[in-house]
Amino acid sequence: MKTPDLSDHRTRRRFITAVGAAVAVLVLAGVGVYGLLAGPPSQGNDDSATPGPMVTAPSDPVPTTTPRLPVVRTSDDPQSFARNVATALFEWDTASGFMPLDYTSVILDVGDPTGQEQVGLASDIAAYLPSRDAWLELRQYATAQHLTIDTTYIPDAWATAEEQAQPGQLADGTVAVTIEGTRHRTGLWSDEQVTSEHTVAFTVFVVCAPTYDTCHLLRLSQLDNPLR
Repeated sequence: MKTPDLSDHRTRRRFITAVGAAVAVLVLAGVGVYGLLAGPPSQGNDDSATPGPMVTAPSDPVPTTTPRLPVVRTSDDPQSFARNVATALFEWDTASGFMPLDYTSVILDVGDPTGQEQVGLASDIAAYLPSRDAWLELRQYATAQHLTIDTTYIPDAWATAEEQAQPGQLADGTVAVTIEGTRHRTGLWSDEQVTSEHTVAFTVFVVCAPTYDTCHLLRLSQLDNPLR
């Protein structure tokens, strides 16, 4: 039996690290309630992100199943809806043939119908997804991701935010839900599956009844910088 080459192990270790960190650089700064308390977001939207590892492969992997985009299930319960958003937000597959903007559209579809937070929400989502360049690199290894949720709760800081809000700044039924869980990634290296896991925490801002019959997404906090 051939003994594995040491350099191959080192290369594989660097690949696993890259898979776990491809979206570590975020394009937003600050947390809190974002535009919810500060008014409509500015029109600037920085979609820049650090590209993925510069590694080449012979060809892109071929999907073994019919590609599909995730779906955000509707709900009139804030915590249930926030969990549905989080599940869809973290569910992507670079081998599906879709691009980051396709996954972004899935989340934007459940945004506030008024469109007031739409520009800011698009920037929020972009910070959770790999950049286009990183996506193309990760596609060579059929990198996919999903989220397991451990806990959801309405943070104590939200009560303070509501107290500080001026009349009319927050629509009735607006609430923050903090989610804690584990991000899972899988990929292929030399026809062998590799995995990585990373704990994550973030806050989802939603608006539900009585403003709307079903909940809608307003904004997302910075990843790993949630309201507590």
